[in-house]
Amino acid sequence: MAEKEADFNIDYVAELARIELTPEEKERIGSQLEHVLEYVNQLSSLDVSNIRPMSHAAPLTNVTRPDVARPSLPHEKALQNAPAQINGLIRTPKIVE
Repeated sequence: MAEKEADFNIDYVAELARIELTPEEKERIGSQLEHVLEYVNQLSSLDVSNIRPMSHAAPLTNVTRPDVARPSLPHEKALQNAPAQINGLIRTPKIVE
């Protein structure tokens, strides 16, 4: 039963990936998946109760520039390249009926 189920899963994943597999490729992939699942079972037996959960494998730092107030463009210059204006604002096409 498990072998038929594995064949079905391999066929299903191959269909999702839009690839065709020969019977030899299915057999090879099936044995590779078995090894992966055995390894995952080994990992699940480890005691991780003292390991702090983390969201990323490596620490992340913010790479954005500091938020510092600076003078902005003059109003006229900001509107200079606007394709259409109305009452000193940029006019956009109506998108909601």
